Amino acid sequence: MEKVQQISIFAENKPGRLDKVTGVLAENGINILATAIVSTNGFGVIKFMVDKCDLALEKLRAAGFTVSLSEVLAIEMKDKPGGLHEVVHILSGRGVNIENASVYVAESRKRAYLLVEVKEIEKARQKLKNSGLTFLGGESKAK
Repeated sequence: MEKVQQISIFAENKPGRLDKVTGVLAENGINILATAIVSTNGFGVIKFMVDKCDLALEKLRAAGFTVSLSEVLAIEMKDKPGGLHEVVHILSGRGVNIENASVYVAESRKRAYLLVEVKEIEKARQKLKNSGLTFLGGESKAK
């Protein structure tokens, strides 16, 4: 399973914040592959999967943003009705709890990936071995 990293930016929820964040990424040639935004009580967490993670961290921190990096599972799913359910059903059946999730649809539209945040990623990987799921970067067939 290839390691997939996600950047989380903590920011006040006010006009212009997302503009500034995406501007930093754009100015540095960093492509956003997937995003999720959650907001509560005037603050938000902006999560990105990007093509140049280390550069994004460096530039966002230099611009004054509070940024963290986390590893996520990127599980291939069918880009059709029921595709998400098939993956979630396997995760549930193997006792893997989803903390947060977002979806990344590959450019070809032939593949989509469920980006899953879990508390104990190595335990989740072990539970999902031979699950029949395919991960970004391959591995874990059989069922």
